Amino acid sequence: MATRTDAQARDEAPQAADSHGLIRVHGARENNLKDVSVEIPKRRLTVFTGVSGSGKSSLVFDTIAAESQRLINETYSSFVQGFMPNLGRPEVDVLDGLTTAIIVDQQRMGGDPRSTVGTATDANAMLRILFSRLGTPHIGSAKAYSFNVASISGAGAVTMERGGRTVKEQREFSITGGMCARCEGRGSVTDIDLGQLFDDSKSLNEGALTIPGYKTGGWNYRMYTESGLYDADEPIRAFTERQLQDFLYREPTRMKIAGINMTYEGIVPRIQKSMLAKDRESMQPHIREFVDRAVAFTTCPECEGTRLSAAARSSKIDGLSIADACAMQISDLAAWVRGLDEPSVAPLLTALGGVLDSFVEIGLGYLSLDRPSGTLSGGEAQRVKMIRHLGSSLTDVTYVFDEPTIGLHPHDIQRMNGLLLRLRDKGNTVLVVEHKPEAIAVADHVVDLGPGAGTAGGAVCFEGTVEGLRASGTLTGRHLDDRAALKETVREPSGALEIRGADTHNLRGVDVDIPLGVLVVVTGVAGSGKSSLVHGSMPSGEEVVSIDQTPIRGSRRSNPATYTGLLEPIRKAFAKANGVKPALFSANSEGACPTCNGAGVVYTDLVVMAGVATTCEQCEGKRFGAAVLEYRFGGRDISEVLAMSVTEAEEFFGAGEARTPAAHRILRNMADVGLGYLTLGQPLTTLSGGERQRLKLATRMTEKGGVYILDEPTTGLHLADVEQLLGLLDRLVDSGKSVIVVEHHQAVMAHADWIVDLGPGAGHDGGRIVFEGTPADLVAARSTLTGEHLAAYVGA
Repeated sequence: MATRTDAQARDEAPQAADSHGLIRVHGARENNLKDVSVEIPKRRLTVFTGVSGSGKSSLVFDTIAAESQRLINETYSSFVQGFMPNLGRPEVDVLDGLTTAIIVDQQRMGGDPRSTVGTATDANAMLRILFSRLGTPHIGSAKAYSFNVASISGAGAVTMERGGRTVKEQREFSITGGMCARCEGRGSVTDIDLGQLFDDSKSLNEGALTIPGYKTGGWNYRMYTESGLYDADEPIRAFTERQLQDFLYREPTRMKIAGINMTYEGIVPRIQKSMLAKDRESMQPHIREFVDRAVAFTTCPECEGTRLSAAARSSKIDGLSIADACAMQISDLAAWVRGLDEPSVAPLLTALGGVLDSFVEIGLGYLSLDRPSGTLSGGEAQRVKMIRHLGSSLTDVTYVFDEPTIGLHPHDIQRMNGLLLRLRDKGNTVLVVEHKPEAIAVADHVVDLGPGAGTAGGAVCFEGTVEGLRASGTLTGRHLDDRAALKETVREPSGALEIRGADTHNLRGVDVDIPLGVLVVVTGVAGSGKSSLVHGSMPSGEEVVSIDQTPIRGSRRSNPATYTGLLEPIRKAFAKANGVKPALFSANSEGACPTCNGAGVVYTDLVVMAGVATTCEQCEGKRFGAAVLEYRFGGRDISEVLAMSVTEAEEFFGAGEARTPAAHRILRNMADVGLGYLTLGQPLTTLSGGERQRLKLATRMTEKGGVYILDEPTTGLHLADVEQLLGLLDRLVDSGKSVIVVEHHQAVMAHADWIVDLGPGAGHDGGRIVFEGTPADLVAARSTLTGEHLAAYVGA
C-alpha cells in the first residue's frame, strides 16, 4: 500500500518538462523595438495589437519566428546550410522556450505564370494521379496530365564503363507530358507589336531600338550592331527577308561579337525570355509600361487557355477531363470527387477530398484550381497557405499569422476565428498580428505595442486579457469599442459612371450606375465579384487612378524619399544652393561613400554562418562621402535631412530659407495619409504592409485623375488610424474627385455616401448586385449579409 502511495506521489510531483509553458523574450531591439521584454503563454491564442509601425511585426516575425527558423536551419549540416538563405540572429538578449514556427504571411504567391491555385496546394498533383489511374483513354503517367511537363523524345549512343571496358549502347527515351506545345503551359500567347521594339526608318547605329535596357553602346545593343549578320548602318526597313529573320527570330547561336564569344539570339525570343517570362507585377514600372504597350496577351487558340495538350484533354473520368475539373468551382469539384466510387484509388480520393473541403471550410470554395496564383489578393494567398496546415497532426508548433482577416467580410471573420481556435485546441501556440476588434475578442492573451509608430513606438503598453485591454486606457484599449455612426446627410452625386453587361469572372451581366463626385463603397463577401466589377469593368477613357494591394518592391537602398520622388527636388535644391551637380546628393550615385558604396553598412559574407553587417566606419552610417557632407542647405547637410521625420521635413521645406514647394507638396501628402512619423531615409524593407500601402497612396495622390479606386485601404490600419483615413477620403471627395473604395471595414461603409453590395454568396453564388443605395437604407432594409453586420455594428 505504501509503495503505491509513493508511486502516486511521484506521478503527482511536477515534472521539469512541464515547467516550460512560456516563450520568454528579453531585450528585443529589432528595428524600432526598445529593449522589449514579454512572456507569451504557450498553447494559447495570443494577439499582438498596436498602431501600424508600432513594432508588432518586428517582435513576432523578425524576432520570435526568425530565431526559430534560424535554430532549425542550424540543425542541418554545413553542406546543406550552404544551399539555404543565411539568417542573422535577431537583436535580442534572451529568447527562451521557442518551438518550431510555421509562418503564414501575406506575401503574394508565386510570380511564375505557370503557378496556379492547384499547383500551389498539391491538389493538382493528386488530380493528375487520379486521371492517370482512372482516365479513359489511358495516355500515360501523371506527367501526361501536367502542363509543366513538355513531351520529349530522343535517341543516341550512350558510353559507359562495364567490366573494365568502354561499351557503347544505343538508347531511346521519351517523356509524355501534358504541356500545350503552342503556349508552353501558360494558357496565353503573346503577340508582339514590332513597331514598339524599333523604329524601322532608322539604322541600328542611329539608335533604332526603343526597348528599355537597350541603350546605344551597351552590350545588349552591341550584340545586334556588331553581329555581322546585317548592315548596322542600313535602315531596318531595307533589310532583306533573311536579314530580318536573323534580326528578329534567329535561334540562339554561339558566335564572336566584338572579339568575345557570345550567344546571339533574335530580338523577339530574347525579349520573350527576359521580360515576358516574368510575372507582370514583379517588373520594374518602366518595363511593365513597355510590356503593356508592346505586347498583347491572347488566349492560346490551341488549348483554349487550359494550358494542356489535346491528349491530356481527351482523357476523361465520367465525361470530365482534367481541364474541366480544374475549371470547376472548388466547392463543386469537391462534390464531384465525393461522388466517385472506386475502391482502387480510395486513399487518393479521401486525401483529395480533404484538401478540397479545406478550401470550402476556409472560405475559398469560390476559387477554381486553374486560377493563376499571382491573381490572388493578399488575404486569399494567406488562406491558401493555411490549407496545408488545417489537417496537420503536428502539435506543440507555433503558428504565426499576419492579419488573417484581411480581405474578409465580417461574416467570414467568425469562420476564421474558429480555424485559429481549432489550431490552438490541438495544443499549438498561435501568434496573430491583428487590428480587427472581432479577431482580438477571441484572444486568450493580448500584447499591445506602442504607444505610437516608428520611433514613438517599440514598447509594450499592455499585456493581459482582452477585458484588461479594454480597461487599460492604451490607444488600442480606448478605440476597441469605437463604432462609426451613419452619416446624417450624404453628398449629392455630380454624375454617374455607367457599367453595362459586366461579365468578368463570375459577374452575371451586371448593369450598375456608380455615382461620381461622392464616396462610393463596393462591398460583399470575399469572392462575390467586387474586384471584377471595379477593376475589370471600368469604362476605358476615364481618368482613373487605381491603388491596389500589390506590394511595393524595393531593396534596402530604397527609402520613402526615393520611392515618392521626394529626393529629386531635394537634390536639385542642394545642388542649386551650392553650385554643384545634383548627382552628388544621391547615395546611389556620385555622392556615395567609397567604403560602403552608399549602403551605410559593410556586409561580410560568412558563407554557411549568418553574414555580419557593421556600420561603415568612414561615413558612420551616413551613406555619403565626407566632401558631400560639407555642402549645406538651410543649415543642414543631406544626411541630416534624410534623418528627419516627415513631419519635421514638412516644416523645414515649408518656410524660411529652405522653402521648396515641390518637396513640401509630397511631404504634405505623406503626412495626410498618416506617415508623419517615418524618417525620409528609412529603408523600404523595414516598413510594415500598412505603411507601404499608404506610401503608395501618398505617391499617387498628386496624379491628375478624376476617379480614384482604392482596394481595401484599411489593410494594416489600427482602429485609431481608420478615422484619419476617413478624413483623407473626405478631403479627396471635397476637392472634386470621385472615390470608389472596395472595402469590408464597417467604419468605411458607415461613412460612405453610396453603397454597392455584391452577392449574395461567393463564386457562382455571387456576381449580382444585391443592394444599391445609402448606408442608412442598407441598415434599414437588412436584406443582405452586409446589411445585417452593418446594422449590428452601428447598433441599429
